[in-house]
Amino acid sequence: MERIASFCVNHDLLTPGMYTSRVDGDITTYDVRMFVPNAGEYLSPAAAHTLEHLLATRARNSAFASHVIYVGPMGCLTGFYFLVRDLPPEDSITLVRECMEFAASFEGEIPGASRVECGNYLMNDLIAAQKTAARMCNVLDGWTPAQMVYKVK
Repeated sequence: MERIASFCVNHDLLTPGMYTSRVDGDITTYDVRMFVPNAGEYLSPAAAHTLEHLLATRARNSAFASHVIYVGPMGCLTGFYFLVRDLPPEDSITLVRECMEFAASFEGEIPGASRVECGNYLMNDLIAAQKTAARMCNVLDGWTPAQMVYKVK
């Protein structure tokens, strides 16, 4: 079997940021890297779950909602994937920043986190999700499309 594209990225070179993972026709997959891979600090499953609810809710209620395909955590728990259709990189950065700002400052009941709405509604950690999102707001401040390319050396 061929190695998939995400396994061809040198994870030893990745730092927090937003990268273009792949482009498939009109769909772009962004790697929103929140933690340095293999460095010992990761999203907890509860924080990832909370971020999934917050980021997806904000993305699907944004000015870019019609472009959003998917928002969800990476299995390695070092970040999230954002998939969008026909959305320029500048707008994609804006979308992700807006989602992080929303999550960082969110107060109240987590959207979609009731027993009838979610298959694991008790597994949430709003405080850890807020801290991670706030850190990403700082990382993405001033982020440009030129920075969205994976480092190769």
